[in-house]
Amino acid sequence: MIDTRRLRTLQAVADHGTVTAAAAALHLTPSAVSQQLAALEHEVGHRLFIRDGRGVHLTAVGKIMLGHADEVLAQLERARAEVADYTAGAAGEVTVACFATAISAVLAPAITALRASAPGLQVRVRDAEGDQSLTMLLDSEADVAIAVEYRGAPDDRRLSRVPLYAEPFDLVLPETHPPTGTSLAALADETWIGPYPGNPVHDVIAFACEQAGFTPRFAHCSDDFRAVVALVAAGAGVALVPRLALRDMAQPGVAIRHVPGPERRVFAAVRRGAESHPLLRPLLATLRDLTTSFTPDGNDRSQG
Repeated sequence: MIDTRRLRTLQAVADHGTVTAAAAALHLTPSAVSQQLAALEHEVGHRLFIRDGRGVHLTAVGKIMLGHADEVLAQLERARAEVADYTAGAAGEVTVACFATAISAVLAPAITALRASAPGLQVRVRDAEGDQSLTMLLDSEADVAIAVEYRGAPDDRRLSRVPLYAEPFDLVLPETHPPTGTSLAALADETWIGPYPGNPVHDVIAFACEQAGFTPRFAHCSDDFRAVVALVAAGAGVALVPRLALRDMAQPGVAIRHVPGPERRVFAAVRRGAESHPLLRPLLATLRDLTTSFTPDGNDRSQG
C-alpha cells in the first residue's frame, strides 16, 4: 500500500527541484523528506530520483509515478469535496492567493458580495505576485489562486482553471514625451520600465514589443505599478501598464495612450477535483458573476 503523503512529497520535490525547497513547502525537515522518498522508492521497488549536484531529477519510473500521483491526489480532493458537501455545507474558511490589482478589482468586491450570499464563508487573502499564487496553490498554502496567463506557461493537469477577464494595456509616457500615437515600434529605442522577469506581465509586455519588431530594453524593474508610473513621471522611461492597475491611480506627470493588442488574461485556479467543494463553489461563482460585468477597460457594465 502506497502512502498518499509520500505521493505529495513526490509532487513537491518534482515541483521545486531540491529536497530542501520541497521540505520548506511541506513544512518538514529535509531529512523527513528524504525518508519519505526512500520509503516510497522501497514501496515501488525502483529508484524515482537521480541526485545531480544540489538538485534531483525524476527517473523514467519517477515520471510514471508522478502521473499517477497527480490522479490519486485529484481524486482525494474530489472525495474531500463530497464529504464536506454532505457533512458541513458552505461554512468554513478559504484562502485565496491573488495579485494586488485583482484583489482590489475583483476579490474585494467578491468578499463583499459573499457576506450576503454565503455568510458562513470566510475568505483569507494572500498577496502573491507573478505566478507565485499557483505555487502556493500546489503547495496547499492556498485553496484558490488568481493568476495571469503567460506565454510558455505549462498546462498543469493538476489544476482546474476558470477564465475571469481580459484587460488591455495602456502606454504610459512622460507628459513631455513627443507624440507617438499608439505605435510601439516608434518606442524601440526608449528606456523601458516594467515588472521583473518571471512576472507574467513582463512576458506579455516583451511579447507585444517583439510583435512590434524589437526587444524592449528594461532599465528599471518593479512589480508595483504605482512605482512604475512614478518612474515614468520622473522621466526614467516608458511603460505598458494593465488598465485596471491605472484605475483610481493618481497620474500626474504622465500621458496615457491606448494601445491595441496586448492583454492581461486573468483566471482562477483550484486543485483538480476541488472545484465542487461547497466552500469553493460560491466563491468561484461570485468571481465569474463579477467579471462578466467588466468591459475591456475595466469598468462595470452594470453601472451604465
